[in-house]
Amino acid sequence: MPGLSLASRLDGAIGGKTAAAFDRAFGVKTVGELLEHYPRRYARRGELTPISTLPLGEPVTIVAEVVSASERRMQNRRGSLLEVVISDGDGRLSLTFFNQPWRLKDLTPGRRGIFSGKVGEYRRQTQLTNPDYELFDDIAEARAEAEVSAKRPIPIYPATATVPSPLVQKTISLVLDSLGGIDDPLPADLRARRGLLPARAALEQIHRPENDDDIPPAVATLRMQEAFVLQTALLQQRQFVRALSATKRPAHPGGLLERFDRILPFELTPDQQSVGAQLQSDMVGDWPMNRLVQGEVGSGKTLVALRAMLQVAESGGQSALIAPTEVLAAQHLRSIARMLGPELAPELMPTLLTGQLPAAERRKAALRVASGQARIVVGTHALLSSTTTFADLGFVVVDEQHRFGVDQREALRAKGDSPHTLVLTATPIPRTVAMTVFGDLDVSTIRTMPAGRAGIQSFVAPLAEKPSWFARVWDRVAEEVAQGRQAFVVCAAIDAEQLTADEKTDEPADAPDGAATAPPNETNRTRWGVVQVEALLSRLPAFADIRVEILHGKMPSDEKDAVMQAFARGDIDVLVATTVIEVGVDVPNASTMVILEADRFGVSQLHQLRGRVGRGGLPGLCLLVTEAAPGTSSRARVDAVAATLDGFALAEVDLELRGEGDVLGGAQSGVRSSLRLLRVVTDADLITEARAEGERLLADDPALQRHPGLAAALERRLGVEERAALAKS
Repeated sequence: MPGLSLASRLDGAIGGKTAAAFDRAFGVKTVGELLEHYPRRYARRGELTPISTLPLGEPVTIVAEVVSASERRMQNRRGSLLEVVISDGDGRLSLTFFNQPWRLKDLTPGRRGIFSGKVGEYRRQTQLTNPDYELFDDIAEARAEAEVSAKRPIPIYPATATVPSPLVQKTISLVLDSLGGIDDPLPADLRARRGLLPARAALEQIHRPENDDDIPPAVATLRMQEAFVLQTALLQQRQFVRALSATKRPAHPGGLLERFDRILPFELTPDQQSVGAQLQSDMVGDWPMNRLVQGEVGSGKTLVALRAMLQVAESGGQSALIAPTEVLAAQHLRSIARMLGPELAPELMPTLLTGQLPAAERRKAALRVASGQARIVVGTHALLSSTTTFADLGFVVVDEQHRFGVDQREALRAKGDSPHTLVLTATPIPRTVAMTVFGDLDVSTIRTMPAGRAGIQSFVAPLAEKPSWFARVWDRVAEEVAQGRQAFVVCAAIDAEQLTADEKTDEPADAPDGAATAPPNETNRTRWGVVQVEALLSRLPAFADIRVEILHGKMPSDEKDAVMQAFARGDIDVLVATTVIEVGVDVPNASTMVILEADRFGVSQLHQLRGRVGRGGLPGLCLLVTEAAPGTSSRARVDAVAATLDGFALAEVDLELRGEGDVLGGAQSGVRSSLRLLRVVTDADLITEARAEGERLLADDPALQRHPGLAAALERRLGVEERAALAKS
């Protein structure tokens, strides 16, 4: 296989069967992707792996010594069983081989090797069944080689039961032997300034280090490569957007925007004013606006977006706001109509377009949109339908953009001629994540909150330590309702006994009748669904006169809307819901939020949910109910949310607790966002430097004609589909 390149298909390099196994296990399809499957650690031949720390059910690769080996006939079926005991000098682990007696001559006491398999348990003894192994050379037989190899690190790779680490190592070594030349993606002057390796040497040294000193320079080089290629891709996308021409949408004296500002019953916050000014400026620029606005729950992002919509409407253009749920779309429409008031609303005709509208209403709405009569359109995925057309779509607003894939966002943008685009998120984004994932967008932040908010107090109800607090939670809700206030109760599932594929919990269990006062222990935890909570509250004497209703995503659209409107009017006291109420629901009289099994939710989701209360003049109360034990990562998330209302601080905590792999998320970026060596927390300075280097290079060589290695790396990292996806984001 001479002359393999990083772009070569893996099945042509190692054979179809093995390539298919690697694709299933790790999603790698090319030689370059395989060589980006870096070791997670390195072992030494002279050092044994602690057996006592091996995790049950996980694939492991360990270095150990054979203690004993014996063969016996199996009693219940034909054949023999070979049992081998290996040790780290402290703990012991059994290896079991079926009908493989010939291994006895290899696995003799005293031999050391590297063993890979899935950790199981049999009769309270940990074991590996039919593991892969590779024994080290006997020092007496090959002393010279042994002295060299004893110092050579053994790469241990992320592995699966079907593709163990030794197989990864052998396959990568085979590919490296046949790899041709590599054009370096890093400019020569950058490599020289930072003392980095050539690309080929970095791959050799990370996968086949001769000694420990080979590894750090290889990691440093490949980490910079990753940051540089990613940042250059995002900067190229920014160039692409700025090469498009945009219809200028200026605001005019005495126009819609000025008329709207005059009827506002309050002053804009300083951040709303500054971000609004940025949007106004963007909309009269030479290229389409491409901006992300992040802000706390309730900071007034929708108002900022509405003011931009009015600026577009002044030139006859239409604006489309796409929301992730029907509940939120309907909420947005009511909120926009209320803010516009009786004078402006009829003029702009804000129109709702969702998939579950009755056919006649949907046809009427679609006609208003197509004719241009509706200059503000709010909807869900129905806006993406091929049957939905606009007269002059000038502005696209994507609310909670992480709920949409790039293809969906582009489908909406394609309905206009290079429309301006605004992305809203109430999930604050750490600076390095914004730079890594949204590097092609201009980012604005709304930190100041509107006046008149009474604030929210948050408390953890730790049922593992204080089970009696469960009853107190419901008493507290009843006390709030007695004062004329309303409450949300949020569950992770609709029905804990019949879980749906979308809203499932880990281990469904029945909710016993006495659970209100004595929730079961960790080994038999109640899984609270909306159905179970409604049944529980119906049995509590304190709730005898309290009006309780449920809301979840599987309800018909008109029913969901009717429940939300009834709750907003005050006709419902307690709303038991799934996370369908997470974003955008605005009921000023709602003072209390109870989140059951809060450890099942992420930090940002808990913060979003909490933001549904304390929105009016009433002080908010959030009770985070959890059975997670102190010291666990699940409990740490809940405690972190209770400790602060600062969403930006929580975003940093979330990043540290979960790692950027989860925080980035595939839907948030067109690039393959599962970072290899780059870490957005610890590598912030490196990412900043890589961005500055990329800006300098593109300013000097925008088509990358003098940097073929970088162009090739971008093509590999962003294949045809991914490059198209990035262009859409």
